[in-house]
Amino acid sequence: MNYEESEERRQLRAAVRAFAAKYGREYFVGKARAGEKTSELWAEAGRLGYLGVNLPAEYGGGGGGLGDLAAVCEELAASGCPLLLIVVSPAICGTIVSRFGTDTQRKQWLPGLADGTFTMAFAITEPDAGSNAHKITTTARRDGDGWVLNGRKVFISGVDEAQAVLVVGRTTDARTGRLKPALFVVPTDAPGFEYKRIEMDIVSPEKQFGLFIDDVRLPSDALVGDEDAAIAQLFAGLNPERVMAAAMSVGAARYALDRAVDYAKTRAVFGTPIGAHQAIAHPLAESAIQIELVRLMIQKAAAVYDSGDDAGAGEAANMAKYAAAEVACETVDRAIQVHGGNAFTSEYGLAAMAAAIRAGRVAPVSREMILNFVAMHTLGLPKSY
Repeated sequence: MNYEESEERRQLRAAVRAFAAKYGREYFVGKARAGEKTSELWAEAGRLGYLGVNLPAEYGGGGGGLGDLAAVCEELAASGCPLLLIVVSPAICGTIVSRFGTDTQRKQWLPGLADGTFTMAFAITEPDAGSNAHKITTTARRDGDGWVLNGRKVFISGVDEAQAVLVVGRTTDARTGRLKPALFVVPTDAPGFEYKRIEMDIVSPEKQFGLFIDDVRLPSDALVGDEDAAIAQLFAGLNPERVMAAAMSVGAARYALDRAVDYAKTRAVFGTPIGAHQAIAHPLAESAIQIELVRLMIQKAAAVYDSGDDAGAGEAANMAKYAAAEVACETVDRAIQVHGGNAFTSEYGLAAMAAAIRAGRVAPVSREMILNFVAMHTLGLPKSY
């Protein structure tokens, strides 16, 4: 077993850090507070090949794996630029299209996903389904050679920046009459497709939306993958989502820890830097240890996924996502405590991170559902839900 990343991966991280340093937290938060998008950052990341590093080379990607994209996501977040859409467009949607799409679909969508010129959002959550994906009511029925899609979605990220949305719906089994999951690519300008912004207290350039899908007509090739195997296809996209969410959380934790360490070295009280006091130093040291442990778990989850072991990846990805969200919340809280009153000023910007980082305990899957998963699948305990 090798616990060190490859030289190529380390070079990728260094290149992304140098690139992100041109933008930084001030740029990111400034855009968010002004109601603007980080379009320049996204476009340049795409041109440099960072957004599509995980996608097949024959379709314009870098030919790497999920671990490479997770490294890009982590380094961006550690530089103060946590791009939420990198979790969605190339990781979830790009992975699903790459693995299960037809060659025509790959040629149509993957090059743009790889260079950032085509962005795809992902829509699974519904107002009445919550964490139970089996209760999704968005349905598609056949209509001649195509489909007609109807339903509602909520908390869908970045729809206003996307040209299409990968919608998780359901079709009717002709033999049993039961509903079964299916994945459809829906253009955001399709007639009958509307979205409404949800006002959030989180400071982020990426916004959240509710979707209204009313008799949206789609061609036959809007269906991605096999109509009869979509549940497996769906989780093949959700496992990368969990890995990427973990990478973003741990990157944010690194950012907060770096700010706290810098402050503890330079802020002096009673003639000595506050970092000399164990009450300050020990919590920061604990965060450093926890962050390193989580990074190893993320690398394991990505490696298991890239090996093709979807079942093993599910366990590892859920564990990584849970641990990353916990350490991020703890580290940001510690950084705020170290900064005292300064943490709540716009100059230091740590307080604004608190709400955003806390969302990691809820989305894209709650910590409680991960604990349910581990209790049942890892420990073999009876199902509780």
